[in-house]
Amino acid sequence: MIFPVGDDQVRGGKFPIVSYLLIALNTLVFIYEILLPASSLESFMMSFGSIPVNIVHGQELHTLLTSMFLHGGWMHLIGNMVFLWVFADNIEAVIGSGKFALFYLIGGVIAALAHAFTATYSVVPMVGASGAIAAVLGAYIIMFPGSQVKLFIIIFLRTAKVPALFFLGFWIIQQLFNGYATLSPDAAESSSVAWWAHIGGFAFGVIMGFIYRPLLKPYRQYAD
Repeated sequence: MIFPVGDDQVRGGKFPIVSYLLIALNTLVFIYEILLPASSLESFMMSFGSIPVNIVHGQELHTLLTSMFLHGGWMHLIGNMVFLWVFADNIEAVIGSGKFALFYLIGGVIAALAHAFTATYSVVPMVGASGAIAAVLGAYIIMFPGSQVKLFIIIFLRTAKVPALFFLGFWIIQQLFNGYATLSPDAAESSSVAWWAHIGGFAFGVIMGFIYRPLLKPYRQYAD
């Protein structure tokens, strides 16, 4: 297993307070979840998770926002928060906290919509920040393609660096491959991962990355 643990940092950027607050908020919500009795937790997930069949009929639209702050387990939370911690700060440092907060939330909504309209009959609630984080990854690959991403390789207990273009390019190819495999209604219903949320969020992030990239000009790109 391989996962990112660091990257090159923008020099002279704004402090990424929103990125850190998002990590804290997601963690606090998850702690609240695990303190709930099992029956209450199920009701909580059904109330605030994004259920595709409701979304496509224009119902419970608030869950497009609330679902991105829920998680289904410790590994789900930790995986998402590690990606958010590694990749979000550079973007926020360049575009500013207000723009980043709006970008993140819109990315999460678009991701949830992408999932809903590729799993229109599903009654399984989608939860997790991965759609919004996919938007972050999409913007990152455009804004910082040459950034060196530090990866921890568990099997070897060591780290290695690869360009963001390579790591994130491989990541989105995986999402596209798996997303294509879930296009049938039965496959979409049975899949435990909202692949099209990742793809939709990433596509939005790529578009915004081109818009935000000129904002890099005032900064020396990377810290030592």
